[in-house]
Amino acid sequence: MSTPLSQERAGILVVDDRPDKHVVYRAILEELGQDLVEATSGEQALKHVLHRDFAVILLDVNMPGLDGLDTAALIRGRKRSAHVPIIFVTADYGDEIRTARGYSLGAVDFMMSPIVPEVLRTKVKVFVDLYLLARQAKRQAEESAALAAERIARDAAERASRQSAFLADASAALSGSLIASATTRALARLAVPFLADVSALTLVEAEGVEPVTELAWTDPEAPSGIATEALQTTAWLGWRHAVERVITSGKLETFTPSHVLSITAGAGSGSPMVLPRGPQITALALVPLIARARTIGVLSLGMGPSERTFDSELLDVATDLAGRAAIALDNAFLYRTLHEQDRRKNEFLAMLSHELRNPLAPITNAAHMLQPNETDPRRITWAKEVISRQVRQLARLVDDLLDVSRITQGKIELKIESIEVSEVVNAAVETARPMLDSQEHALAVVLPAQPLRIKGDFTRLAQVLGNLLNNAAKYTDRNGRIELTVGHEESQIVFRVRDSGIGIPPDALGTIFELFAQVQQTLDRSRGGLGIGLTLVKRLVEMQGGTVAAHSEGYGCGSEFVVRLPEAIDAAPTKTSLTQSKPGGESVDASYRVLVVDDNVDAAESMAMILRLDGYVVQLAFDGEVALDAVRNLAPDAILLDIGLPRMDGFQVAERIRALPSCASTLLVAITGYGQPEDLERSRRAGFDRHIVKPIDPSLLTQMLAEHCRSRTTVNSTENVVPLRKRPAAN
Repeated sequence: MSTPLSQERAGILVVDDRPDKHVVYRAILEELGQDLVEATSGEQALKHVLHRDFAVILLDVNMPGLDGLDTAALIRGRKRSAHVPIIFVTADYGDEIRTARGYSLGAVDFMMSPIVPEVLRTKVKVFVDLYLLARQAKRQAEESAALAAERIARDAAERASRQSAFLADASAALSGSLIASATTRALARLAVPFLADVSALTLVEAEGVEPVTELAWTDPEAPSGIATEALQTTAWLGWRHAVERVITSGKLETFTPSHVLSITAGAGSGSPMVLPRGPQITALALVPLIARARTIGVLSLGMGPSERTFDSELLDVATDLAGRAAIALDNAFLYRTLHEQDRRKNEFLAMLSHELRNPLAPITNAAHMLQPNETDPRRITWAKEVISRQVRQLARLVDDLLDVSRITQGKIELKIESIEVSEVVNAAVETARPMLDSQEHALAVVLPAQPLRIKGDFTRLAQVLGNLLNNAAKYTDRNGRIELTVGHEESQIVFRVRDSGIGIPPDALGTIFELFAQVQQTLDRSRGGLGIGLTLVKRLVEMQGGTVAAHSEGYGCGSEFVVRLPEAIDAAPTKTSLTQSKPGGESVDASYRVLVVDDNVDAAESMAMILRLDGYVVQLAFDGEVALDAVRNLAPDAILLDIGLPRMDGFQVAERIRALPSCASTLLVAITGYGQPEDLERSRRAGFDRHIVKPIDPSLLTQMLAEHCRSRTTVNSTENVVPLRKRPAAN
């Protein structure tokens, strides 16, 4: 609060070298009730001026040393005291030169000595009153400015508090659900009326995300004062184009009333904009929702009835809200994806359990038929065929799983070459024939009259077509019709697999090639499968520069899978063999010794039984230490060594075996369930000659040993028997 004018005191500086004059001035001016400051020289006066302000200065002109005029010049030279009124007191008023100089220095008056008290007192009082009034006005202005600044700061603090509370409530609302639709509705409602009179949230179309627009606007007739609606599209092209621009650029856009009118005119309406429900819009802002460096939606905010505009502060809050909403929506999308993946994983585990148990039942029954008291040759033959068939089925399941793992990790290698199309088709049909025959399907294969050649990996292309044929057979009821046609379109070879099966619903066509996806799940699991066959097809085709697509009119309408692969141009014919050479009737050296090392007793003994039937001398060891003792005592020609041994694993055993001079030329074979490149490299470093991936085909094993027994040279590689190093020649 300002001090009353009557209570303030002003400073009056009296400068004169004569003490008696100071007595006179004090007597004259004392009744003014102000602060009278005395100085007896110019230098002393300057010191007083440096330390405080004065309402008026009474300055004697004639003083020794620094006279009054020079003192006045120095006072005027200081910015703070440049405008202080100076009254010169002199006895030489007739000196016009000094008088002119005094006025040039800013003197407000010249008074002749002797001074008339009433005149001096009146003149000084005028300047004192002016000074006090100026001081009071300045103080009041400062107080007003302080009050205004305080009010502005208080308003800003209140706005900041409201904005913080709004954003906190928004975060709580947005994080209240991991369901994307609930989050979009919450965001549209949050913006009204705090940020705008109308809000529209448009999501970018993506996998599992519909391009829906959630609207909210102020409506006094609505129960909560806010009306909402969800739209799939809007007829107002100007707004749609603006939304598309923001999605592409990822940058905020605002439209003033003039811009809005121009956009509306561009849309062809000629009337004020409505967005696209609710009140008339006079200002518009489009804020992108960006998560993980991609725009997932746009929040449109419109002003109308409130007559507000979008200032920088409001846009900052809108941008902050959009950032929080983008994170919440992205989390909702990720949650949905993880939830779907978890569901598929659980379904896959259930399917895997079912598919692995299926072959075990007939294997168990067949094993029961092979009891020692069973003498019927037909039953024994049946049991062997059942076991062999079901083991192959188990092996196919495991191979599919391994293929998916290899492809996903980018660890599968393809042998790209020019291939005769008819040979690939024949191989695929041969692979699928058991499934086709078991379901009594009619298969029609249509090949072009002219031979065609394709660029790809023979084994993997046969696997692709075989998987599609098996899939068609699986999802077609008994006695169905399946057709495989091959055509030539431009520079591509096109394979089409059609069936008369159950078909594919439209909503499943987009996910049919995803891992573990299946069209139909039933309790009896009559269709079978792990849901990975089509995933293998898609990835193997894409690895070879092709594409695959699925088509169906829906349930009961059958389906068609189309594979397009590049044609081989001017390639020389290559011969592809589909059979493995097998030794026939070779005699085995009765002195050939084999050591089988496996901690699985059943696996070791069954392998030993097979080898003994072929005439080999076989010894068993069930751990690494026993195996090393057996190597020293038996001096085997070949060692079949399981990698997963307890205490001392197969790699450690192999390294110690290779350190023995007597085993330099021994055939050392790794038996393992792992066949990745890093597994092969580790086997090679440990000293293995061969790396066999389980399950072991007995015919391939006996072929390898027979070749080694007969020639003691390098044996031919098969699909799961991998040569690792050149063996030294036998002594």
